[in-house]
Amino acid sequence: MNDTLLTLTGFAALTGFLHTLTGPDHYLPFIFLSKARKWSMFKTIWVTIVCGLGHVGSSIALGAVGIATGIAIDKLTHTEELRGGIVAWFFLAFGLIYMLWGIYKARKNKAHKHLHVHDDGHIHEHEHHHESEHRHEHGKKLTFWVLFMIFVLGPCEPLIPFMMQPAAEGNIAGIIQIAGIFSLTTLATMLAIVILTLKGFEFLPMKKLEKYMHAIAGGVILICGVGMVFLGW
Repeated sequence: MNDTLLTLTGFAALTGFLHTLTGPDHYLPFIFLSKARKWSMFKTIWVTIVCGLGHVGSSIALGAVGIATGIAIDKLTHTEELRGGIVAWFFLAFGLIYMLWGIYKARKNKAHKHLHVHDDGHIHEHEHHHESEHRHEHGKKLTFWVLFMIFVLGPCEPLIPFMMQPAAEGNIAGIIQIAGIFSLTTLATMLAIVILTLKGFEFLPMKKLEKYMHAIAGGVILICGVGMVFLGW
């Protein structure tokens, strides 16, 4: 490995880390949807990895096509920026719709009390919620696919310029190395933030917020979308 490729690889790793860390849209949706949908840690990790792979994979595929067909880097960068603008609005719309649905769900699914009389004459009451498990399961699948498609369409703008230097030298192994390191760093950063944050939530009193978690998750995604559209996250 020559010094130039080694330096590029190091910068690709650093950029992947910073790009993910400074982009809340890379991890907040998984954290709050996991809480709202009551995903297990295993499922949360699996969803994060799949969406993360779709996110970096689409940019790698676009870069590979550009390299193979000789498309100039400025055109590829413009395409990534265009994708980013479209996805930002998708993110915003998804968050808004999910938040409104979460508010409706919280208001509709108000707890009501039941009295239970035992054989020994003891009477107690408990709160009860009505919810359709069938609709709930379909909602989980829809949420995953919408999230996955948004991440597949979402670009990794910093990656393609790193791929161009070894491409100019005809170094296929170098392209694979840089793309691989950038992808691994991005995925590792996403997973680390998601897992650590969810573990931290275990120490917080979240019980009273449970019925509002869908609305909160939608609100967080909406904020990410607003940040992407208007603040350039």
